[in-house]
Amino acid sequence: MGKRKLALAFSQSDHQTHSPEDMAVTNEHVGESDENVERGNWSSKADYLLSMIGYAVGLGNVWRFPYLAYRNGGGAFLIPYVIMLIFAGIPLFFLECAIGQFASRGPVAVWKAVPILKGVGIAMVLVSTFVTIYYNCIVAYSLYYLFASFQSPLPWADCFSWWGADETCSKTPKDPLCNLTLDGGYFEIVNTTWLHVNNGTCPNGSEINVPHQGPSEQYWDKVALDRTSSIDETGEVVWYLALCLLLAWLIVGTALSKGIKSSGKVVYFTATFPYVVLTILLIRGVTLEGADKGIDFYIGRQSDFSKLANAEVWKDAATQIFYSIAVAFGGLTTLSSYNKFHNNCYQDTIIVCVVNCATSVFAGFATFSILGHMAHVQGKPVSEVAQSGFGLAFIAYPDALVQLPVSPLWSILFFFMLITLGLDSQFASVETIMTSLQDEFPALLRTKRYYLTSVICLLLYLFGLVCVTQAGIYWVNLIDHFCAGWGLLITGGLEFIGISWIYGVNRFIKDIEMMIGERNWLFWLWWRLCWIFISPCLLAVILIWSLATFASPTYGSVEYPVWATALGWCMIIFCIMWIPIVAVMKIIRAKGSTLCQRITAACTSAPDWGPYLKQHRGERYNNQDHPEQKISNVQLRDIHEITPNF
Repeated sequence: MGKRKLALAFSQSDHQTHSPEDMAVTNEHVGESDENVERGNWSSKADYLLSMIGYAVGLGNVWRFPYLAYRNGGGAFLIPYVIMLIFAGIPLFFLECAIGQFASRGPVAVWKAVPILKGVGIAMVLVSTFVTIYYNCIVAYSLYYLFASFQSPLPWADCFSWWGADETCSKTPKDPLCNLTLDGGYFEIVNTTWLHVNNGTCPNGSEINVPHQGPSEQYWDKVALDRTSSIDETGEVVWYLALCLLLAWLIVGTALSKGIKSSGKVVYFTATFPYVVLTILLIRGVTLEGADKGIDFYIGRQSDFSKLANAEVWKDAATQIFYSIAVAFGGLTTLSSYNKFHNNCYQDTIIVCVVNCATSVFAGFATFSILGHMAHVQGKPVSEVAQSGFGLAFIAYPDALVQLPVSPLWSILFFFMLITLGLDSQFASVETIMTSLQDEFPALLRTKRYYLTSVICLLLYLFGLVCVTQAGIYWVNLIDHFCAGWGLLITGGLEFIGISWIYGVNRFIKDIEMMIGERNWLFWLWWRLCWIFISPCLLAVILIWSLATFASPTYGSVEYPVWATALGWCMIIFCIMWIPIVAVMKIIRAKGSTLCQRITAACTSAPDWGPYLKQHRGERYNNQDHPEQKISNVQLRDIHEITPNF
């Protein structure tokens, strides 16, 4: 009986530790050359770097950074931007990449290092989920405009009646009217231009402003969005946007069907194509009349160094850096978890961060050269045509493209670029959700990649339908205002505290040296200062400042009702509330007779924490359990029971 138990125990143990051949059969996303035969690895270093660049370089690099630069002093804005990159962005980027690669785990499971903060990982995944829902809607908008660009003239080139342009639509602003009081008490409304030509003046309070929308703005509101007047009026689902959203999710699902093995190949196109288009747009833009005014306005001779004394400029630089390199979303940890153990994650950090920030600056030149030409053609200052966010991508820039010869070609290139920028980020965000689920339920989900991908994409599509209703743009703006803000600052700050203060910065440095080799004390001095003090303090200041200067969300001139603002707060609270909830649960379940002992136990790394594969655990982690090979307590008990029989 004893020998039978022993044979059964070792049989079960062998079943838990699969050979590479077995895993290649059961898991299609694992290749023959992968060192981690359970989770898989990137097929090549290029797959990983392009995926990271594609994830970090997103729509914000094209439609937000250029606007912030011109608003905050032009070229002078690069000074606080680079400083914030060095002191806040790169340290958190390196931390997330290093810990993900070291443990080969996603953003939730990686908190085996500090179990009390596992809720931080959950908060990251929830924030990524909310962002993924609305981000793909922006891809859907871009798909719609791409399809609309296959016609000449472009539909937003003029106030065409076939798409419903009304009397307020005009390519040029309409002159205000004047309500004149005539002799006998009669009133007459006349054009103010005519009045001035005839040496007349309009009395104070008698001027009537005529509502005006340019064709690109009215096309965006009335056709693309079919927008209602407020979020209170949900209206119907806009069917063509719903179909574009479905297509966007089909693309994402197909690219992720085999995990990093398939998405790692797609990014060879989606991560590089935006640079091709930006280069083409820049070359074309600088040859246009008026382009020099746009570039000067953006980052040239009009740089205003006096604005560096304004604290708001530094806040804008810090928040832009923090969001543009995609830290605290969980995606960096996810993508790095598929690296081979001895990959140089420090070198990768520098490459990706430099490329990301250089892209922002480069995109600004391409954007403002064409906006400068648009301002020249319309006889306006550049400040009147420069916009940010949706206004730049779907109103100002399309309007500028109309001014170019063969405008449909440029429009197709521009919106195809926006699609590829958005899809790269979507690949990593959805992968973050799936990796977190697979790490938590490996036996159930790791071999069902296709079904998991299909279910997640379907659910996120259904959740996103509210964003393609007639009030959809208000929902997109609401989610972006709340979820892509304070939640990231909170989770990012807790990452620094958890790893540097609780886990131990010296211990973390030794973990990194196990992967990339030893470095001298001077090299680590900088990282110690940032991880322990400088970076978390910067994030705390930005968080406090953001909360102190909070303003209710608006979309253009449309203000949100109280219930919508309350709902926005509920969304972000739902994301971060798991941090204290999980912490309390860990303390309750921890061993110890006093509260202090329980907290200490909850802060202690899990027994199976460390490198995922046994050959990488070394002397520091060799005596601990590891996830690749682990005999259950029941098996150990059975072996112990039959030992006397030998």
